[in-house]
Amino acid sequence: MKLSYAALAFGAALAVGAPAMAQESSYVPTTVWEFSQIKVEPGQFQNYMDYLSGNYRKQMELSKQIGDVVSYHIFEVNNPRKDEPDLVLAIEFKDYTTVAEKLAIQKKLMAAMATDPHKAEAAAGDRTKMRTEMGSVEMQELRFK
Repeated sequence: MKLSYAALAFGAALAVGAPAMAQESSYVPTTVWEFSQIKVEPGQFQNYMDYLSGNYRKQMELSKQIGDVVSYHIFEVNNPRKDEPDLVLAIEFKDYTTVAEKLAIQKKLMAAMATDPHKAEAAAGDRTKMRTEMGSVEMQELRFK
């Protein structure tokens, strides 16, 4: 007898919860965003902006042509406090990528920019004179249906 009541209670709970489970979600996951926080070294703001408007911009535009990047944005932080970034670089990606996809994209970008991993790493090291990378965060945008 106890088993039948328990089964009946379980069945009733499922029946009450079924409409909620059958409903569609009110949102869909869409593009993937990466936000990089940048602290510009004193006296280097214009130099770093020159880099961003040059090689960085070229790389982002090529990435858009390849189809990996949807958009990119540069935000200046108004009145940054201690330990806050001066700039936030935002990149909107079409989707998450696998390691193989990332390597294929990197290969295309390196060829288009006439560089290789050694030169790219050296150039990144040179940029440490202009800025400090404070970290980044990756998010996925959720849009209402």
